[in-house]
Amino acid sequence: MEENLFIFVVSFFLNWGYQSLGKIADPVTGEVKKNLEMVQKIIDILQMLKEKTKGNLDEKEEKFLTNAIAELQLNYVEEASKKDDGKKTEGETGKNS
Repeated sequence: MEENLFIFVVSFFLNWGYQSLGKIADPVTGEVKKNLEMVQKIIDILQMLKEKTKGNLDEKEEKFLTNAIAELQLNYVEEASKKDDGKKTEGETGKNS
């Protein structure tokens, strides 16, 4: 169980990131919301986790964490570069670009 706990923690943040990207619905509310500020914080948390656990992860854990960060970063860039479709996302100010 203990070896799977790290993968579970990273998976939790990865799923939260996909929810914040608007890629999957919130399992509690069923709503799909986009919050790019939250995605950036999740990426920062995972990068911090990677730095703090450096040298203490097995190969599988290291690869899973690295891939999770890369997936979120790529999807973040994709979502951030999309044209504004007139809908506000959570965390946005009242300004329209």
